[in-house]
Amino acid sequence: MSSSFEKFQKRRLLSSYFSVVLSIFLVLFLLGTLGLFIINSKKLADDFKEKIAMTVFFKKEATDAELKSFGSELKKALYAKSSVYVTKEQAAKQHTDIIGEDFLTFLGENPLQNSYDIHLKANYVEKDSIAQIESQLRKNELISDIVYDKQLVNLVNDNIKKVSMWILIISCFLTFIAVLLINSSLRLSIYSNRFIIKTMQMVGATKSFIRKPFVMLSVKLGMVGASLAIIALATLLIYVETNFPDLEILENKVLIGGVFLGIFGIGVLITWISTHFATQRFLNLRTDDLY
Repeated sequence: MSSSFEKFQKRRLLSSYFSVVLSIFLVLFLLGTLGLFIINSKKLADDFKEKIAMTVFFKKEATDAELKSFGSELKKALYAKSSVYVTKEQAAKQHTDIIGEDFLTFLGENPLQNSYDIHLKANYVEKDSIAQIESQLRKNELISDIVYDKQLVNLVNDNIKKVSMWILIISCFLTFIAVLLINSSLRLSIYSNRFIIKTMQMVGATKSFIRKPFVMLSVKLGMVGASLAIIALATLLIYVETNFPDLEILENKVLIGGVFLGIFGIGVLITWISTHFATQRFLNLRTDDLY
């Protein structure tokens, strides 16, 4: 009889541990997925910004040496990610390919200008920053015009700010839900041991002595759940990288490592705090209130 009861208690205990680990795993996996989405959404936004080109057109008086000198200055400029020199002959060929016929035969000469297509670094693709860069470039007397899509720049930055705000709100909400779910699972686990806690207290054990094994066990469960979440996230990253290599999702290994460490730290911290306060509650209850 006692043997079957002990087996029942062990199964019940294992079931309790499994539910706690599963709750921690699922919650931390969702948080980790959101964290990875946040760091990669910024990368995608930056990549999109850096594809917006600023075209600088030069007057016919500009010599090859002066154009080459301008290109050398661009390589040293902090705001320039990359630049491409487009001769007026190359520009004419591109226009011919687009419209499907050679417009030079009608005009008799090439009216296009030599130019540089400049791709700015993401941090400089802002309304004020681009305006300052444009103003600085226009001081060069050899430059005839500077063209870029101002409306697209404003639209991209406005949408990125809106998306970032909503991501922040969702992150805070999910973090709050994560704390509640993990806390509830641990409280249920401690609740099933409330009589053991009170019995130990009645025979003279101190609160810290009673609390310590429960906290240590919960932290271990938190570490197991967090480790499983990290393994699942790593598997997800490898799958995405294998099937969608253009995203380059594994490029920023430092931030990915930071997300993994954060997930592990959250798993340990939440379980420690939740178990501490849950055991404290039952330690402060009277024996009659345990029922």
